[in-house]
Amino acid sequence: MAKQRQDNTAGLDGIAAAVRETGQRPPVHLWNPPFCGDLDIRIAADGTWFYLGTPIGRAPLVRLFASVLRREDGKYFLVTPVEKIGIVVEDVPFLAVEMRREDTSSGPRLHFRTNVDDWVECDAAHALRFEPEAGTGGLRPYLHVRRDLWARVTRALLYDLVELGEERDLAGERMFGVASGGSFFSMTRADALDNLN
Repeated sequence: MAKQRQDNTAGLDGIAAAVRETGQRPPVHLWNPPFCGDLDIRIAADGTWFYLGTPIGRAPLVRLFASVLRREDGKYFLVTPVEKIGIVVEDVPFLAVEMRREDTSSGPRLHFRTNVDDWVECDAAHALRFEPEAGTGGLRPYLHVRRDLWARVTRALLYDLVELGEERDLAGERMFGVASGGSFFSMTRADALDNLN
């Protein structure tokens, strides 16, 4: 068992070494390496990364992997200049875990920190979307982080967003939502607001 755990750690270290060579913000969207198969890495719905069924407890390693994550045709891959490895993502790869509001002369700006310590300013290019949550009647909010990669906004932050919400007329319908970065992100029809959980 100890030998297997040691081999698993060496495997993670080997992957990390290959990724580290790419630098801080690698241009994964420009790389087109060959597919090298799937690796037993899974990102759970709560944002926890697993390798061979065991949580990856090293936050710097998770951040490193997150920096080379790419989504293609609904599938997720870790991409380096020389290889592309498939992984499993249960919902979306990131969580938005902290929010700051900045009041500017052009209106409010919401900034979100993800569970891998990236800060994302919510605007037209980094939109919020709100989906119905099955079985609860509530909403499940998501924030666009980069290139078809999204973060699920935590329930606590959803309550903060509702507190910041306002009603606006859009296409002849009264909508409830939140403004940020010059854009308005609709959560629900204003008359349905009381039904949200």
